[in-house]
Amino acid sequence: MKRTIFLIMGVLITTFSYAQQFQKGTTVVNAGIGLGTALGGLGKARPAISLSLDRGVWPVGGPGVISLGGYLGNTGYKYSSGGYTAKWNYFIVGARGAYHYNGFSSVPKLDVYGGAMLGYNIVNYSSDGNDVDISNSYGSGIGFSGFLGGRWFFTERIGAYAELGYGVSVLNAGLAIKF
Repeated sequence: MKRTIFLIMGVLITTFSYAQQFQKGTTVVNAGIGLGTALGGLGKARPAISLSLDRGVWPVGGPGVISLGGYLGNTGYKYSSGGYTAKWNYFIVGARGAYHYNGFSSVPKLDVYGGAMLGYNIVNYSSDGNDVDISNSYGSGIGFSGFLGGRWFFTERIGAYAELGYGVSVLNAGLAIKF
């Protein structure tokens, strides 16, 4: 019985010892695929893809760190009917900031965060028919959004993430790489 307890303790200590919480100087890149979107909606959607970066820059009083970073995302739609085809392409470029909560000291592999993004949505519309000019209703523009996310690191540098909020999709999930 003692041997089993020591074996379990050894595995747990080894598992938790390699991970560090998000801190000043930490850089994480997220690469993901999105589910659901608030952009467009006609026809068949192309999978939303996104790339984001967070760099820890300011420790704050209490268990937390402020990060600054960027966001790139792309998705699109294609609608076809009776020889008519229309296409929408959305590309979002943004600057973002987040608060990373480090209060879960017993779970160092977990990074929980929330933040805001100021972005520019570049919209391209094209069609192969003589349709009404609807480009004004699908215009590019500046947008402000919020997001909540979490990362779980399987190794010291590789993990998974999920993020809920506005971007090219409502929910992004994928790979997180820590530098």
